[in-house]
Amino acid sequence: MRGALAWPFLRLYLLTLFYFSANSILNVIIPLQGSSLGASNTTIGIIMGAYLFTTMLLRPWAGHIIQKRGPIKVLRTILVLNGVALILYTFTGLEGYFVARMLQGVCTAFFSMALQLGIIDALPEKERSQGISMYSLCAYLPGIVGPLLALGIWQPGEMNSFTFAMVAIAVLTGVVGFTAKIDKEDAQAKAEAKVEQKAVGFSSFSQFVKNPHLFTCSVLMLTASLVFGAVTAFIPLYALQITGGHAGIFLMLQAGTVVLARFVLRKKIPSDGKWRASFVMGVMLILAVAAQSVSLSTFSAAGGFLFFYVGAVLMGIAQALLYPTLTTYLTFVLPQASRNVLIGLFIATADLGVSLGGIVMGPVADLSSYSFMYMLCAVLGVAMILFAYERRKALAEATASAKPAS
Repeated sequence: MRGALAWPFLRLYLLTLFYFSANSILNVIIPLQGSSLGASNTTIGIIMGAYLFTTMLLRPWAGHIIQKRGPIKVLRTILVLNGVALILYTFTGLEGYFVARMLQGVCTAFFSMALQLGIIDALPEKERSQGISMYSLCAYLPGIVGPLLALGIWQPGEMNSFTFAMVAIAVLTGVVGFTAKIDKEDAQAKAEAKVEQKAVGFSSFSQFVKNPHLFTCSVLMLTASLVFGAVTAFIPLYALQITGGHAGIFLMLQAGTVVLARFVLRKKIPSDGKWRASFVMGVMLILAVAAQSVSLSTFSAAGGFLFFYVGAVLMGIAQALLYPTLTTYLTFVLPQASRNVLIGLFIATADLGVSLGGIVMGPVADLSSYSFMYMLCAVLGVAMILFAYERRKALAEATASAKPAS
């Protein structure tokens, strides 16, 4: 096989699968364990949000460091720290979980940037969307069985099985990670990139406002990720209120849909550098309907679980399409000299959104209900449909003005 499915890339996808396996378990264990210890939704949301909030803060810096040091050296260091974080979960309480989540956030900032930038640089332009989709697919693949496994091993006061799972994942990730390789760029091109990157540095942060492409994609990703984060943080607890609802089945359906959609539809994701407003609006509509469907689950005692599981499938479709679409688009329209840092900034908005899904929506759930919280998420999805439509003219003008300089 060649292209995005060649063996060197398959090995990177396997590493991604092992790395994110821990989170598929922790996303269920932490809310349940927190609730059993008497923690409020606000506290649980803060612990869950600490992970990607830390990732968000470090991701642009990670892109800069990886550009200078190379992905392999960074990757091996991060895998050791990740092992420490996973083992920390096995013998601490909520305070230790908070620290471990932050350590995981540091690791993920560098891990995902190293792999994604390596994939982007190594693949030809027409293969980029497939490579990014396959990476994202493997990041979600553990979510198919992880939630069910988590519910099977979680018992209040009995965490031996959980300890074994965390240690096993840490070891497997380390073994695969230390044998993985990422093809190096041409030496001269790499040296030139370093010079340009050094000149640009963190002044690229101003591009978040100045660059209309980055601004548009970041706002869309931030809002959508907030919805995804609210699902991750509170579905294990919300499912307990729904007759026939099961958090493991919901998360399995969601992750399974992401995996299936990203594989089947990977060639349908735009990879030509053009802004497809109708495509993005359609994805945001699916997201809004998904959130509203989840919200309606508690309104029907008999069939509420149907709304619940339909929401899981639709949420998975939205997740499968939005991130690779926006990321691929940005790889074409961002300035080459600062592309790595700017993509890092964009991905950081996704991290921030997921983090806010727990941190902001936790108090909303405490003050109202889970149902109202997910209804609010649906409203945000509708707002992003209008935003994607309104930004068409600004992006077209920005693309036209950039052509003479290219």
